[in-house]
Amino acid sequence: MSDTAVERRLISSGSTAPSSGDVESRRIDAAPLARRFASLCYETLLYAALVLVAGFLTVPLVPLAPSGPHVLLIPDLPAKVLSFALVFGLGALYYTWSWTGGRRTLPMKTWRLWLVRADGTVPGTRTALLRYFAAWIGPALALLAYVALRGMGVGIHALWLIGFNYLWAFGDPDRRFLHDRLAGTRIVGEASLGRAAVRPPPDSTDPKAVKSTDPPPVNSTNLN
Repeated sequence: MSDTAVERRLISSGSTAPSSGDVESRRIDAAPLARRFASLCYETLLYAALVLVAGFLTVPLVPLAPSGPHVLLIPDLPAKVLSFALVFGLGALYYTWSWTGGRRTLPMKTWRLWLVRADGTVPGTRTALLRYFAAWIGPALALLAYVALRGMGVGIHALWLIGFNYLWAFGDPDRRFLHDRLAGTRIVGEASLGRAAVRPPPDSTDPKAVKSTDPPPVNSTNLN
């Protein structure tokens, strides 16, 4: 199924929230974990590039190195804070834009994945932001654990918490990541999405959601 065809399904007519009966009848299962983790690895590479860009932009804040060979300067606290703020802010803009309006990130396109709400509707801006903020739970836990364990010389053991959000999927009944569980979203494959008739949520502001000329969606009853 082409991107255009799926996008036309995602941005279908009607701007009201589905009823509880519609939610149950159009529930879509999450994509296989293997594909989602493959996409995650790709996403990590792209985000690493964003970190490098943020680091380059904060170079002017790093003090000049004293004369002499083999001198390596670590950015001071203000430079670190600014660099993190740039990474966090740019990430919020990029992912919020990519997850709304029937769009998706490059890794999701590569692995033929879509982000939808639990009922199959298009995520709105608030939902996308909630998902992005929730995705930082793992790194935040890792940082707190590192600070707590560093004094005992075992701070390295806090690193596994970085992936806490994704390890959550192995115990989740729907195999959803923690941030998807909290945001009420799920990552689905194009095959599953093709069986669903989806409508934009109330918080979607995409004008195409209102102006679309697609025919009204048809409820599916065999999506579980």
